[in-house]
Amino acid sequence: MKIQFNTKISLLILSTLFIVACGNKDSEKMDSSKESSMKEEQPANGSKQITFTKDQYNLAGIETGEIEMRNLSNIVKLNGVVNVEPKSMASVSAPLGGYLKTAGRLPGEEIKKGQVLATIENPEFIQIQQDYLESLSKLQFLEEEYSRQKQLREEDINSAKTFQQVSSDYKITQGRVKAYEQQLALAGISRSSVQNGNITRTANLYAPISGFIKASNVNIGDYVSPQDVLFEIVNLDDMHLALNAFEKDLGKIEVGQTVKFSLANDNTFNRTAEVFLIGKATGNDRITPVHCHLKKEDKEDLLPGMYVKAWVESGTEKQNAIPLEALVQYEGKDFVIFQTEESENGYTFRLEQVKKGIEQEGYTAITFAESADVKNFKPVTKNTYSILSALRNSEEEE
Repeated sequence: MKIQFNTKISLLILSTLFIVACGNKDSEKMDSSKESSMKEEQPANGSKQITFTKDQYNLAGIETGEIEMRNLSNIVKLNGVVNVEPKSMASVSAPLGGYLKTAGRLPGEEIKKGQVLATIENPEFIQIQQDYLESLSKLQFLEEEYSRQKQLREEDINSAKTFQQVSSDYKITQGRVKAYEQQLALAGISRSSVQNGNITRTANLYAPISGFIKASNVNIGDYVSPQDVLFEIVNLDDMHLALNAFEKDLGKIEVGQTVKFSLANDNTFNRTAEVFLIGKATGNDRITPVHCHLKKEDKEDLLPGMYVKAWVESGTEKQNAIPLEALVQYEGKDFVIFQTEESENGYTFRLEQVKKGIEQEGYTAITFAESADVKNFKPVTKNTYSILSALRNSEEEE
């Protein structure tokens, strides 16, 4: 009985060892199978790939394109604003001060040169007009007296001293009349109207140029002094770009070069300008102004003060290029997604790391690693991030 019991124990131990061994072999087979599966999703060059079914492909709206050889320019990036020529801006003030009798103009209102902007009331206007009329009347008297004394002097009837006194009074009064006329002109009062006896306590402020009201700083009843700016007028016919260039880039910029630009919130760079003036000195910030003429058709929707970003072409070179939307960011690096296979089972995509170069007109230059094989594959140009999202999700599930 004892021998039989030992035999049963031995058989039980052998059976257990056999089962464990078989289990280990199955585990090794599963690990080997899993490792083989991962290798299929991880190509030998280290790129990542994923497969979409046809339904997934159609639902994502994926499109592919080609790697193009394009002439891309080496560019200098600049920032700046839309500006106008100095002659196209005007600040309007009341040279003699006074109280405002009319309301201000609305910003954006169109104004013609010589148009009345505001009416100013000032008691000093009355005194100026009165003094002018008195001086003008005295001048007329002295003019006649001067002519009479001059003739008498020529006949040696009067004394030289008498003639000199009349001559001095005449010239002093003549100067005083001209001074009052200039004061009337500053105030905006017509001297011919005053000469006809029309005395007024108000005067008009007139627009010195045609354009649009940029700012209006007046209210009825306000007292304004000569240094107060009441209106700012801007003429939009002579708008240009005022760009800022760092001194390190000045050697790449020349008069006559083409500038591509867009507004700060746009990336199309479909407007053009031409460099016409480069500053000859830099400020403390090491920046030099670069002024550019705008083409008439590219002034649409532009206003002075708008921020712009621009680039200047400085030589072209043919390079591999793809649309900007074909470039994706993955783990802090730049990648292009290629469609590497199309079959009944679906579509396979692969991420290939690239080095990004010049960006221009919606395209970017790219360079691949020497070991990259991309000749027969098409880059995904639309809805690239749907593929990237699927890849990230599959990695998280693993």
